[in-house]
Amino acid sequence: MSLAEVIHRHEPATAPERAPLLLLHGTGGDESDLIPLGRALSPGAALLSPRGPVLESGMPRFFRRLAEGVFDEADLRRRADDLAAFVGEAREVYGLAAPVAVGFSNGANIAAALLLRHPGLLAGAVLLRAMVPLTDPPAGDLGGTPVLILSGRMDPIVPAANAADLARRLRAAGAAVTHEVLPGGHGLMQADLARARDWLGA
Repeated sequence: MSLAEVIHRHEPATAPERAPLLLLHGTGGDESDLIPLGRALSPGAALLSPRGPVLESGMPRFFRRLAEGVFDEADLRRRADDLAAFVGEAREVYGLAAPVAVGFSNGANIAAALLLRHPGLLAGAVLLRAMVPLTDPPAGDLGGTPVLILSGRMDPIVPAANAADLARRLRAAGAAVTHEVLPGGHGLMQADLARARDWLGA
């Protein structure tokens, strides 16, 4: 999809030395949902925040699912490729460096798919409550791309083994993965903000 076809927000950088953030909301969010999080995580960074193009019971998502935790992988692959094209055009139009994706839940899952399908597109990724997006991902080379995965120990949606498998798959593709399990559920907590901010700052 072209830039003009995607509902999104762009906030120019006031601290251009910071990597831009690509903000990817969870189910039911929109292009404004993670703007406050992005500002808090990396003050002054450029922010690029698209709205997911798929509606599920009226709630925006980035790709279709067949049931809770069961993804329509054909749709996911197509939507990830569309999102990659959007990011490429946004970089040209807005003059952005390669962004670091910050995704929550559904947004984290499509960010993981972006990493696996489009190595080099992202400068890094913060994956909040992510799952394995694709059962048979392409064998791309992530070349040391830094990735932070933050999981919730009591998350009723993302099984611990699934999150660990995502970390393993990204490492196998060459990413420099930090995977931490925090004492919480599927929702975001102050600990997520603190850990992600420290990681981005480093």
